[in-house]
Amino acid sequence: MSKTRPLGATTITRWLADGKELALIDLREEEIFSRGHLLHARSVPLSRLELLFARMVPRRATRVVLMDDGDGLVARASDILARAGYTDLSYLDGGVGAWGRAGYELFTGVNVPSKAFGEFIEHASGTPSISADELHQLMRQHVDMVVVDSRPFNEYRRVSIPGATNVPGAELVYRIHDVAPSPDTLIVVNCAGRTRSIIGAQSLINAGVPNKVVALRNGTMGWHLAGLVCDSGKSARAPAPSLDGLTFARAAAARVAERAGVERITREQLESFRVDKDRTLYLLDVRDPDEYAAGHIAGALSAPGGQLVQTTDRYVGTLGSRLVLIDDMEVRAVMTASWLKQMGWHEVFVLVDKGDAIAAPGSELLGTPAPAELQVTPEALQKLLPAREATVIDLSMSTTYRQGHIPGAWFAIRSRLKQALAKIPLRGTVVLTSQHGVLAGLAQREAAELCKLPVRVLAGGSAAWVAAGFAMEEKPHMGDEPIDVWLRPYERTGDTAGAMREYLTWETDLLPRIERDGSCKFTRLL
Repeated sequence: MSKTRPLGATTITRWLADGKELALIDLREEEIFSRGHLLHARSVPLSRLELLFARMVPRRATRVVLMDDGDGLVARASDILARAGYTDLSYLDGGVGAWGRAGYELFTGVNVPSKAFGEFIEHASGTPSISADELHQLMRQHVDMVVVDSRPFNEYRRVSIPGATNVPGAELVYRIHDVAPSPDTLIVVNCAGRTRSIIGAQSLINAGVPNKVVALRNGTMGWHLAGLVCDSGKSARAPAPSLDGLTFARAAAARVAERAGVERITREQLESFRVDKDRTLYLLDVRDPDEYAAGHIAGALSAPGGQLVQTTDRYVGTLGSRLVLIDDMEVRAVMTASWLKQMGWHEVFVLVDKGDAIAAPGSELLGTPAPAELQVTPEALQKLLPAREATVIDLSMSTTYRQGHIPGAWFAIRSRLKQALAKIPLRGTVVLTSQHGVLAGLAQREAAELCKLPVRVLAGGSAAWVAAGFAMEEKPHMGDEPIDVWLRPYERTGDTAGAMREYLTWETDLLPRIERDGSCKFTRLL
């Protein structure tokens, strides 16, 4: 901590306004983060710091401000980051609570800037919407319309509006002509709640589609709260655009680019950004994930355009950085860039060159995994368990753990291992595991310092256990509270409807709170 400087809230406020690059990193677990945090803070829990940090903050000289609840997380993170070469580390003196005590706004929930931006756009643009009851009545009347679900396919598949077609956010302008070829067809855009419905509908309006376009107010949650039944397990996806569809999409995107001032760059310009050691570059491939998986520029991160706008803080850790969006058809990158510019990202560019792959800032792992001599194979562990000669501790995300884990394995959060080890009845060799074993390997040394028993790591993690043909169980053994994940309203137990109403109210109440905070510079360019 000797090289990590304490900062007061006033200094951080001044830094937020000076236009220079800045990363505000909240080290608390996501559920704790969701109870109150700075507007522009990024959730990078200490438990997964080495896995996430280099991707979120790739440039080692970036101004980084760390924050916790005054509970020691900053000191532990500072040591890790200093060893990894980060040279400009500060921390919020007094913890997150000091920000509120200084009279500044603290925000609940997650992805707050993006959520608030959706509310801003609806208000500024007058985005038309329709209620669940109104949409249901139109369905009963067999009105000529299409419902397009602007979420990723996995979310659509889990729950959807009856008859909806999956067209994720940035794909809407790219594919809509073939989904609704007649200008007389009503287009209804939905998501789970509000943001992607609003941004999706307004994207089509901004692109100049001839159809009437509306957002489904409150999305699938609104549908559920209206007493209507959602579908699940559906697989209707928009087709690849036809020649006519692509012609329309490119022309529409060109108009949006001109109006929003979206700048295209060449490979040579990208290379000049890449070698600039004084600025941070994020190379973001905004195409469909399947297209990304089939081939992409080396170093580019898969960031589907709709999700990039919806959860910008999960992809970009450094405020004031440069963003280069990649899309071989340009349409999705242009539409995404138009929104990011309105959110306040000034240096957003679209790569138009389609040449060979190049290197870009990487997302390397920080820290050193456990050496081979401290690892055990799934086969070796399988022999230890029946004789009660091993205690398995699973450091995976709680959502992953609940889906299935090694029989008898205890759930624990890596940053809170001391508390978990005091609760778990230890016997034999302590074997750490995680989804693929990486996080467990990073945690081995600190676990060994806290435990008198030998500590080993499961080679390849729980994935290797499954690959070896061994069984998993779902019965939980909780060595800690599952505070590592903020659960969406429909993922919670108990009063789901109440949770949905509370969430939707939270979204609609964001705009005045953002205005009080004053650090967001949303603009309407279209």
